[in-house]
Amino acid sequence: MSKISSFRSFMGALPANLFAGFVVSLVALPLGLGLAIASEAPPIAGIISAVVGGVVVALLGGSQLTIAGPGNGLVIVLLSSITLLGEGNLYQGYLFTLAAVALSGMLIFLFGVFRFGALSEFFPASALQGMLAAIGIGILSKQIHVMLGITTATGSPISLLAQVPESVLFIIQNASLEVLVAASIGVGCILVLTLYSRIRNPVFHLIPAPMWVVFLAIGLSYYYEYIMAVPYPIGEDLLITLPENLLGNLPFPDFGKVKTLEFVGVVFSLTLISCIESLLSIKAVDKLDPLKRRSNVNKDLRALGIATAISGLVGGLNVVTVIARSSVNVNNGGSNRSANLFHALFLLLFILLFQDQIQRIALPALAAILVYTGYRLAAPENLIMLFKIGKEQAAIFLVTLGMTLAYGLITGIAFGVFATFIIHILINKSLFLFTRNWLKPNVLMFKEEDSGNYFVSVKNFCSFLNFYKLKALLDEIPEHEHAIVDFSLCEFVDHTVMEGLNGYRRGFASKSGVFEIIGLDVHFSDTQHPFAIRKVLPMKDFLNLGSHLTKRQKSLEALSKKLKWSYRPELSSDPQSLEKFEYFKSKQINYQYNVLVDATGRFSLFDLSYSEGAFISKEDLKSSFLMIKLDEQVPQFVLDKEHLLASLYEPLGYKDIDFIDAPDFSRRFFLSGKNRSEIRKWFSPELIFFFESHSYFHIETNKNILLIKGKNRLSSIDEIKKMLAFGTELTHILKK
Repeated sequence: MSKISSFRSFMGALPANLFAGFVVSLVALPLGLGLAIASEAPPIAGIISAVVGGVVVALLGGSQLTIAGPGNGLVIVLLSSITLLGEGNLYQGYLFTLAAVALSGMLIFLFGVFRFGALSEFFPASALQGMLAAIGIGILSKQIHVMLGITTATGSPISLLAQVPESVLFIIQNASLEVLVAASIGVGCILVLTLYSRIRNPVFHLIPAPMWVVFLAIGLSYYYEYIMAVPYPIGEDLLITLPENLLGNLPFPDFGKVKTLEFVGVVFSLTLISCIESLLSIKAVDKLDPLKRRSNVNKDLRALGIATAISGLVGGLNVVTVIARSSVNVNNGGSNRSANLFHALFLLLFILLFQDQIQRIALPALAAILVYTGYRLAAPENLIMLFKIGKEQAAIFLVTLGMTLAYGLITGIAFGVFATFIIHILINKSLFLFTRNWLKPNVLMFKEEDSGNYFVSVKNFCSFLNFYKLKALLDEIPEHEHAIVDFSLCEFVDHTVMEGLNGYRRGFASKSGVFEIIGLDVHFSDTQHPFAIRKVLPMKDFLNLGSHLTKRQKSLEALSKKLKWSYRPELSSDPQSLEKFEYFKSKQINYQYNVLVDATGRFSLFDLSYSEGAFISKEDLKSSFLMIKLDEQVPQFVLDKEHLLASLYEPLGYKDIDFIDAPDFSRRFFLSGKNRSEIRKWFSPELIFFFESHSYFHIETNKNILLIKGKNRLSSIDEIKKMLAFGTELTHILKK
């Protein structure tokens, strides 16, 4: 697309992005105020970070649809930082925390400069969900008391949850108008948020749920003032306070504790959580993009770092990419970075024009928004979903959740990573699978000459430890192409990888490309969930797999039914006389599986595991083969693509047979056999023309059996269909 057409497209999309930015600002206003208050920072701090983030990231970022601002994940870190560094003086702790925010921004910028965008791939998906759930519980446990109008509750998240009955009892025992109104606002707002999705009126849904909460809270204030003509029965401590002169009262960070261990810990905690939350959100938003564009995550980290540093210097919180507001942007027609800029400008406008109205919002209303947000992060449905994927995923989730609540975010995620690693060792009953192969290059990618497909082979294991290697290569493949990822040489594939590959599958499908995963036919999972871990089974266990079929096996089963062939996925050690073929003379056959046989027994298609070499030079291979029983014996020969390795057959007595009247065939194919004269007779002009007109296959004969080999990997379903068509047409020619 030319620069002129790109500019026209950008300008044409401005009205839609202006509207999307306005709607996002309606959500960002109460969330920004609420997240700042939940962090014990001044309410304006949340708006500052949203405005600075929206402007800077819109101008310098690498994502098209993301919205930047204060994030849920940092509430616990900011709250503990302000409390710890302030030593009882919350405002002074806020100033110290601003210094930590500014330095954190510089570190985030360096993360982008040194291309640490792949950082999120090192964290297991279930551990991250456990961390997010802990964040949700931390937010919910504190804000549920504020939602009921009580701001004095303190303690750890678990103790705060245990104090909820006490807060309810306090309301009942002190049923004054002020107490009841505050609690009613909070409970009423949580009901609005809960029932919002169930109200089907499209006009009602023009206003986002958080903004309905704001309107109701402000409206109630005006109701008491003008309709009831009485003072608003809400204490000053339950109302938002904004500085009278916004620009003249911006605080400056205090760097007085920059050399203390506590300060350094806060900086690293803010940096790590900011990066994780942003990277996860960017990945999630890319999946929502109708155009399936891929964000430049390192460029985004640089922009977020600059925005965070500026935000800290002018009184704001860390700037991160936020999934909820980004989703609102996508759902309301946002298509480029201008929506992020417009959302920031609208927020600035709201603060400047509606300062009095904003200060009428009761804190229980904002707390209700945060309670709802916290519950969504820690909903029991998340744990139930992980149980469906696998019990081990639920265990990782619970370990991370518990350790995060007990010891903090950094310790919690560290324990989550460690627990995942230990569980993987126990599942595989091997430590050496990971320690021996972790740093080895285990991913190979090349473009196949004959088909033009991108083939990616993964060896040994693929988990959160080394997924970044596979991801780096997959990112190089254009999404309109055909990609095949082969795990046949991989002993273990974890949940994080399976979930990540699903994102690639969706991306390729949106661009009319094809993304195939093969080689998992001898892998087993405890559940039928597509994101469950996959582990290679020993033969004795594979024989008892029953109905646990992979996606490829189900496709093979469907193909067999369509052809009216029989299908056996089970493993078999019967080599079916394959050792008699020259190809297997120097190889060891391990087992055969996924066998399709026609009604006559003449055609047999199967996958084969075999190996060549021994000890440290041993290499395991898997390929798909088609075996055809002919009506009569044929000369014994080997037909392969002309290449340097074909000369290896010559010491066995096989020399290339050329045809003077078919120079193109002789140039392209290596044909050899001991009885050269018989082979020349058997290769008729029609047969030579057939081979010239079709894709290359390795073909061998032994008496009356014809063996056709696919690529040096398992064949995809489309490739199997082509192999069957090739074999069927070849037999028709041979019958003539």
